[in-house]
Amino acid sequence: MVNSDNNLYREFLDTVGDLINAPEFRMLDKCRHHYGVSRMQHCVNVAYYSFVVCRRLGLDYRAAARAGLLHDLFYYEWQSDEMGFAEHARKHSEIALENAERLTELSELEKDIIKNHMWLCGSMWPRHRESYIVSLADKICAVWEASHGFRLRVSTGFAA
Repeated sequence: MVNSDNNLYREFLDTVGDLINAPEFRMLDKCRHHYGVSRMQHCVNVAYYSFVVCRRLGLDYRAAARAGLLHDLFYYEWQSDEMGFAEHARKHSEIALENAERLTELSELEKDIIKNHMWLCGSMWPRHRESYIVSLADKICAVWEASHGFRLRVSTGFAA
């Protein structure tokens, strides 16, 4: 989904490069997320589109990009975990926030973005426009990734 052949993407990489190259983040490439899209790729997609939208709206695009990159920083396979989808949807943002705080220093805005990106599934409510934008980018990317993966599976006869 991310177009790497433009100056905006290079600016994005300047903003999040330290995090993308961190071993703790790269481990997400081994975690499946949506039909063949790794959790790392999903986080890059969310971070990039949040960066673009917030930059165009004059908002804190740096915080949106960095928190968007870390919003799903957890390492368990939620699809096969015993906690189930509903519990995962409520708890993984807290786990991601704890992991992100171990990885880097976070601003209060970045904490709000990570902690509240699943606000539709629980009692947490974002306090900032950037938080809503990252949450929306997360949902749009998830739908695109899942539908793209599903289309690939259908076109190949549901081969795994």
